[in-house]
Amino acid sequence: MRQEISFVYNEKQMGTKRAVVLMNLGSPDSTEVKDVKRYLSQFLMDERVIDYPYLLRKILVDGIIVPFRSPKSAEAYKTIWTKEGSPLVVFTKQLQAALQARVAGPVEIAMRYGNPSPTIAFDNLLLRQPDIEEVIAIPLYPHYAMSSYETAVEYAKECYHKKKYPFKLTFIRPIYNNVAYINAMVANMQSYLLKEYDQILFSYHGIPERHIKKSDITGKHCLRSGNCCEVSSATHNYCYRHQCFETTKLITEKLAIPSEKYSVSFQSRLGKGWLQPFTDIRLAEMPKQGIKKLLIICPAFVSDCLETLEEIDERGRVTFMEAGGEQYTMIPCLNTHPVWVDALSGWIQSYSAENKEMILV
Repeated sequence: MRQEISFVYNEKQMGTKRAVVLMNLGSPDSTEVKDVKRYLSQFLMDERVIDYPYLLRKILVDGIIVPFRSPKSAEAYKTIWTKEGSPLVVFTKQLQAALQARVAGPVEIAMRYGNPSPTIAFDNLLLRQPDIEEVIAIPLYPHYAMSSYETAVEYAKECYHKKKYPFKLTFIRPIYNNVAYINAMVANMQSYLLKEYDQILFSYHGIPERHIKKSDITGKHCLRSGNCCEVSSATHNYCYRHQCFETTKLITEKLAIPSEKYSVSFQSRLGKGWLQPFTDIRLAEMPKQGIKKLLIICPAFVSDCLETLEEIDERGRVTFMEAGGEQYTMIPCLNTHPVWVDALSGWIQSYSAENKEMILV
C-alpha cells in the first residue's frame, strides 16, 4: 500500500553543507544494439514499469520485447544521437553546469537507467565535498507516476541505503503545479505562440490505466467516473492523469489560450489499456478535422530525448503531414531555458532559507 505523501518541515540549521543531484530517466551508452539491449532490459524489467510477476516479466522482456525492439530502437537513437552522445544526457549535463553556476554546493547528475547511477553521483559528491551533510535530489519528472517519479525516488533510496552514506537524502516533490515550473513552461512556449496555429497539442507520456488505479490511495476514485480528475481527492497527489490535466490547465490559463485551441493526448504506448487519446492517432486525425497548423509540446519531459526528438518531431511530423497537415512545430523541452534554471536554483535557495514547501517527506 502506497504511503500518503506529506509535505512537512524538517528542522535544519542554517549553514548546512548541501549538494544537489539531478535525476533523469537515462539512455543507452551508445547506439550499438548491445548497449540499447542492456538499457531496455534494465528499463523494462523495472517492476514499476512493467508490473507483472517477475517470471512473466522476464519472459516477456528478455524473451520477446528486448530482442524485437533493440535493433529498431538502436536505429531510432542513431537519428538523434549527437557527437557528444545521447541528447538526454547532454542536456542534463548542460543543466547541471547551468545550475552549478547558480548554487554554492556541488551538483551531480544521476540516471534511473544506464549511467551514471545514483551511486556514482553520490560517490562523486563525496569526492568533491567529503563533509556534505545533505543531498537534495531533484527527479526531473514533473508528474507523479509509479513508472517515472516513484521508481526514480525508490531507486535512489535503495542506492543510498545500500552504501549507508553519511549524509541525509532529501527529494523535491513533483512540480506539475508549481508556479515556478509553470512560469518556465510559459516562458518556453511564448515565442512559438507568435506564429499562426490552429491548435496546440499537449502530448504527455502514456502509462497503463492500471497504473493509475494502483496509485489510487482511496481505491475508489481514479477512473471511476468521467470527471474523476476534476473532483477533489487526496489521491491526486499520485494521479498522473490528473496532474497532466492540471499542468495543461495552469499553462493555458496563464497564456490565455481558449479551450478550442488546445487538446491533450498520450504518447509512447506499449500494449493495450493505456491512457487515451493516443498522440499518433490524433496526429493522423487532426488534418481531417481542419487542424492544419499544429504546435505540439511534451510537458512530461524536461529534457529532449528519443520520445520527443524521434517519436514526436520526426515520426509525428511525418504522420501529421502525410495526413494533410500544412505546418508542424514541436516546441522543445525546457532543457536549459533560463527561467527553468531560475526555478531549480530558486527551490534550492528557498530550502536553504528553511522553506520546505518543495520537499517530499
